[in-house]
Amino acid sequence: MVAVILTGLLALTADLIWYKKSTSSVRAISLIGLLVSGALVIQQWYRPDEDVLARMVTVDRFGLAIQFILIVSCFLCLLFSDGYLKEKRIAFREFYPLALWSTAGGMLMATSKNLLVIFLGLEVLSIALYVMAGMSRSEHKSEESALKYFLLGSFASGFLLYGIAFVYGATGGLNLDEIASAWSANNLAAKNMLLFGLGLLLVGLGFKSAFVPFHQWTPDVYQGAPTNVTAFMAAVSKIAAIAALYRVLHGMLPLRDLWIPALTVIAILTMTVGNLVALTQKDVKRILGYSSIAHAGYLLVGLLAHFSNPGQIGVTTVLYYLLAYSLMTIGTLAIVSMVAKEGREETTVASFNGLWKQSPLAAGVLIIFMASMIGIPITAGFVGKFQIFVDSINANLGLLAIALAINSVISIAYYLGIAKAAFVSDEETPRVAKMNTGLSTTVAICAAGVLLIGVLFAPISQWLGNDLNETPVMAMNAGQATK
Repeated sequence: MVAVILTGLLALTADLIWYKKSTSSVRAISLIGLLVSGALVIQQWYRPDEDVLARMVTVDRFGLAIQFILIVSCFLCLLFSDGYLKEKRIAFREFYPLALWSTAGGMLMATSKNLLVIFLGLEVLSIALYVMAGMSRSEHKSEESALKYFLLGSFASGFLLYGIAFVYGATGGLNLDEIASAWSANNLAAKNMLLFGLGLLLVGLGFKSAFVPFHQWTPDVYQGAPTNVTAFMAAVSKIAAIAALYRVLHGMLPLRDLWIPALTVIAILTMTVGNLVALTQKDVKRILGYSSIAHAGYLLVGLLAHFSNPGQIGVTTVLYYLLAYSLMTIGTLAIVSMVAKEGREETTVASFNGLWKQSPLAAGVLIIFMASMIGIPITAGFVGKFQIFVDSINANLGLLAIALAINSVISIAYYLGIAKAAFVSDEETPRVAKMNTGLSTTVAICAAGVLLIGVLFAPISQWLGNDLNETPVMAMNAGQATK
């Protein structure tokens, strides 16, 4: 995390020194720094779990896996951004340090068991995103998306902070490990405060995760923001929010009989609303916005399956699906960024008609990404959805399993519509930019990753951490015994 922050400072310093030259130096420093950060994460992979910094931050396999996925996602987004920003004529080099610091905020959210530190990480993540969403200053829709994201995000942060205050009032501390003892105490007022605080926390994190009914900002912001920012937001912000939700629910495990039914309803609504509304959209970025809402529902099903039976069902499936989701989402939006040419960008489905004539490679990898999102066998999307389905069955969450299967079928229609457009003949050649080195490398990595991790599910899951199957109840009891 420190390496990512320092890389952002170095990139900003390079921008100040070489501000009259191209963005290549800033981008190179950013990419090299992310490679070093990824190597440092892997170096810590097999270290024993421990709490550091006055037990505010925890170093465990889950946090390291999330940090690694965040670094990979940020790296891929930065890799194709240079050509896109130049085509859009918004080549602001501050995008690179802002993206790095936003990633660092997500990394902090994923590794903290202290509610106030989670909030600080959320704000570091969000403030940079507010700025990046409005980078296309000459476009009204970009300014509108930034303002809407800022206002709604501020309200969500208020809910989260208010929830933290109630949890602090009930437990006398900010560490999530203290919730279990406060709930077991025979204090009705403290229990009521905990319940109210949990509800407010779920509202704040539900906004960042794009759960229904806190999802309204997602399609508007995705459509208005620059496409590289949309890719960053869809991957990095979603991963960090899901990781923070996992930490909070882990701490709130003694209350699970109360929040599992509520989150079950939210998961079903999130999957259903996301997919049904996506069917009516004509803009690719709005379709992907509603698609990301549906994927948030799938991920919530995986979390609920884990917490319903933590002794038997690990969180590895959720980690695997986050990796698969980030690869196929960033790859798809990298292809979408090709419609930006000479300062203009049209992202309707019809604007991709005949893409195969000008760029067969782009059309080909787009088919791979759509197949993965649909859930065609051998792709990572299929394996991830199937494993979540199996976990929900094993956890006796049959209703969620049925909803997941039905929604996966519904999503076929709009994903096929995007894939079909790329091969529909059009009288005019589509206005798309040529694939530069960064863009072609990004989509090649994403396509190869989607296929490779789909085939190698078992070793990838084992590498991400099968030891995460340890029940939180056992871990909680071990912590109490240590005290």
